[in-house]
Amino acid sequence: MKLIIVESPTKVKSFSKIFKNKEITVFATKGHIRDLPKNKLAIDIENNFKPEYVDIKEKKQVIKELKSLGKKADEIILATDPDREGESISYHTAYYLGFIKEDWPDFKIINNKTKLKRMVFYEITETELKKAFENAKELRSDLVKAQNCRRILDRLVGYKVSPLLWKKIGKRWLSAGRVQTVALRLVVERQKEIDNFKPETYFNISAEFRSDKQKFLAQLKQIKGEDIDIRTTLSLFAGDYTYKKTKLNESNIEEEINRLEHNDYKIKKIETKKTKRQAPSPLNTSLLQQLCNRNFGYSTKYTMRIAQSLYEQGLITYHRTDSFNLSEEFLKQAKTFILKEFGKDYLNEQTKTYKTKSRLAQEAHEAIRPTDLNKKPEILKNLSQPQKKVYKLIYKRALATQFKPAEFEILKIHITNKDNDLFVTEQERLVFDGYLKLYPNLNPRQDKFLKLTENSKLDLEKLNKEEKQTLPPPAYTEAGLIKALEEKGIGRPSTYAPIISLIQERKYVEKIDGVLRPSILGTAISDYLSNSFKDIFELDFTAKMEEDLDKIANGEEDIIQVIYKFYKPLEKDLEKNKNDQTHINVERETEKKCPKCGKNLILRFSKYGKFYGCSGFPDCKYIEPYIEYVDNVACPKCGGKIIIKKTSKGKRFYGCKNYPDCDFSSWKLPKQENNNT
Repeated sequence: MKLIIVESPTKVKSFSKIFKNKEITVFATKGHIRDLPKNKLAIDIENNFKPEYVDIKEKKQVIKELKSLGKKADEIILATDPDREGESISYHTAYYLGFIKEDWPDFKIINNKTKLKRMVFYEITETELKKAFENAKELRSDLVKAQNCRRILDRLVGYKVSPLLWKKIGKRWLSAGRVQTVALRLVVERQKEIDNFKPETYFNISAEFRSDKQKFLAQLKQIKGEDIDIRTTLSLFAGDYTYKKTKLNESNIEEEINRLEHNDYKIKKIETKKTKRQAPSPLNTSLLQQLCNRNFGYSTKYTMRIAQSLYEQGLITYHRTDSFNLSEEFLKQAKTFILKEFGKDYLNEQTKTYKTKSRLAQEAHEAIRPTDLNKKPEILKNLSQPQKKVYKLIYKRALATQFKPAEFEILKIHITNKDNDLFVTEQERLVFDGYLKLYPNLNPRQDKFLKLTENSKLDLEKLNKEEKQTLPPPAYTEAGLIKALEEKGIGRPSTYAPIISLIQERKYVEKIDGVLRPSILGTAISDYLSNSFKDIFELDFTAKMEEDLDKIANGEEDIIQVIYKFYKPLEKDLEKNKNDQTHINVERETEKKCPKCGKNLILRFSKYGKFYGCSGFPDCKYIEPYIEYVDNVACPKCGGKIIIKKTSKGKRFYGCKNYPDCDFSSWKLPKQENNNT
């Protein structure tokens, strides 16, 4: 018997359809079966940081079945996911089957009389799986080392730093994390930057011009020959932020409008040019998560769950990747498909390839793409609506790469007067749709170009002024935070979703109308950790550790040296802070009175969220739920107050305070036509 070991029951079904030989058995570990214990550090610091792994309690039966099948097998093939996490599951599986001698920090394969092999694949299709099966090789110990190193580093932070948080804030459910804390810090520092931003009022001016029967709008770009735009760059925690305003403000706007109204205008210059717009890149993990968050409102965790299901059904390639590379096989298939379905006019004569900007991306991997272009999104009937949306997004982005670019004609008209002021209007016309053939909803409307001549006079019909304010740097959405983490080299494709989910589950960050806002608790934790552990929670230091983990995976760095490099500054900071007895108070006294004793209620935190408790505790044990009201927005059904509620999974929605008499509820805040009602 040949035994193929995967980690997912869904994979068992997919593999069993392909490997129909009765002599082949497919078995699922259902994820990790061995891990560090939860009740102690389990890292022997004095013995080169040796980890102590134990059976996962809930997997006792799985381990028993695994060992039984292993004894009967003539050949065992490990077929877990191709990343470090998958390699680690294979490693621990091999340990239970008797093939691993744990001689830390080496990872040795022993007792290989029964052939133990590792098959590596990036798509679950018959062709790829059978090829991987025939070419199965050895377990990739460098990937196992990299995963072990990450696990040890994270454990050291979690079990060494978290107890200091418990003492500091007085809540034993709090936790610190090597990457988690840096992600939290990005959100906290951004909120401070938003709060400290001083908005300024400025104005834009547009003009309505007429030439014969033609009317059009143009924007003021220059006053007396000088550009009106002023750009200011701020140096922020995560990098520079540039915002724009104009020279038009409350002190000069009326004067400038009066001067512009009493001027004669003519067309100074007309430019016409053609331009091409290339198709966007295929998707990697980061882009998939960002686009699903922006386009569909999906959380990173939900997006990855959908992508995992599509991968395990054999519809897409492996979805944890930082590469934009596309295989030669796919490029050939794409060309054939475009010729057949769209014709030679749409096929790009030159094969289009994309390179990632990350120097650490694994170009041997592929971008996320469909495994078979003939499986069009519209013909797949067994997918849920979210699965269809994600699959369609992946499908079109990959296919579009081999289309010709879209072609546009641009008309730009410069309008001036005797004071040398400049207005500009611009029109765009689609000449050839190219890759936009796949995106009919994005095709720009076919504008009729204005028919004007240079030096011809124009009538000024009207001037419009638009009052605006400078905008602070944007708060992070999940998509924005992923982009920041990726740009800084923090985390990897497999870590974005769990990191962002964790800081929300811990109540350090709240998602409010799609935007991540730090809680009082999250801000206090971030400030304390970033001040007390200045080295290990810095962006550059964390990014450097990610580089070192990649080097371990590539066999270029020693695991013990990397751990020691991290532990040395951690140990120094631990020693410095161990005797700090100061307390951080995250509770807030309110004006609300306790109905039992009359004392003020205090806003407190628990692992389940915020609540009100009496300041007279423990003499008075009164508590009540925290209800968050929305200011200046009334219920559209009954006019009552709108409150923020949460589902059992913590997702926010809006409801009426008068429930159950009023059943209004909505994921989005209702628009208020008149805030005075």
